[in-house]
Amino acid sequence: MGGVHGVCYGMNGDNLPSQSEVVQLYKSNGIGAMRIYSPDQKALDALRGSGIAVIIDVGGSDAVANLANNPSAAADWVRDNVQAYWPNVIIRYIAVGNELGPGDMGTILPAMQNVYDALVSAGLSNSIKVSTAVRMDVITESFPPSHGVFRPDLQQFMVPIAQFLANTMSPLLVNVYPYFAYRDNPRQIPLNYATFQPGTTVRDNDSGLTYTNLFSAMVDAVYAALEKAGAPGVRVVVSESGWPSAGGFAANVENARNHNQGVIDNVKNGTPKRPGQLETYVFAMFNENQKPGDETERHFGLFYPDKTPVYPITFPPN
Repeated sequence: MGGVHGVCYGMNGDNLPSQSEVVQLYKSNGIGAMRIYSPDQKALDALRGSGIAVIIDVGGSDAVANLANNPSAAADWVRDNVQAYWPNVIIRYIAVGNELGPGDMGTILPAMQNVYDALVSAGLSNSIKVSTAVRMDVITESFPPSHGVFRPDLQQFMVPIAQFLANTMSPLLVNVYPYFAYRDNPRQIPLNYATFQPGTTVRDNDSGLTYTNLFSAMVDAVYAALEKAGAPGVRVVVSESGWPSAGGFAANVENARNHNQGVIDNVKNGTPKRPGQLETYVFAMFNENQKPGDETERHFGLFYPDKTPVYPITFPPN
């Protein structure tokens, strides 16, 4: 149920369509999965019976800390945001934290455990998986990909998290952005390699695998780190990947379309290390005019708030 290619539905805008309109826009474009960054009740209601699978984030660091400290809060959260909608809403994963910094990472595993225990009590732990979404900077030595390993200062958090995911047969959610890697290192990373265009092949001499795009190399660095953490069976779900169409260096419609169409088309092939489907969520559905940070942050959308496309993009059948 739902698709292997999804789109993140961020809501940091004061001019966005209603949640029910957004669900219709997903359906009309053949987008089979969605990520929302909090358990937005109107979005969850609109998803009832839609056939769209969803990742629900619990919210920010305060929400994670509350779930970590309080098993009854986790039970309430699952009751209100999962049991109230399942199975009319296909809830696929619960993301306990999104890109939490080192100071907050100690709360992730206890919160995941409490949410998992609440799902077990509800009889839903086989259907709905608990994970957390991390940035690529939890990995060091990401080139060549086979050298990927969790950062030494984060291993105290990431290794137990990886082992929890292995024990519960859950994936690791990773936000994978070739854009930021290219922006920060344009002299060493060719633009065509970062945007799925032909012309660059990179060989990992240790694994013998060859790479034609940066996205696959980044994902395989995560797989290498999971193996070193004793969790070789944990799969990666790319919980965000995108490219801005305006607002900064290399941020234009051509690069954004090449990258995002490349990500979507790549889903069916997986990576050199892990062939097969690679479930991936493009960031984001809309340009969000209230998103903080660099100007590029407000230009990651596939669509303008009036629902017209920023550029043409095609989602193949799931």
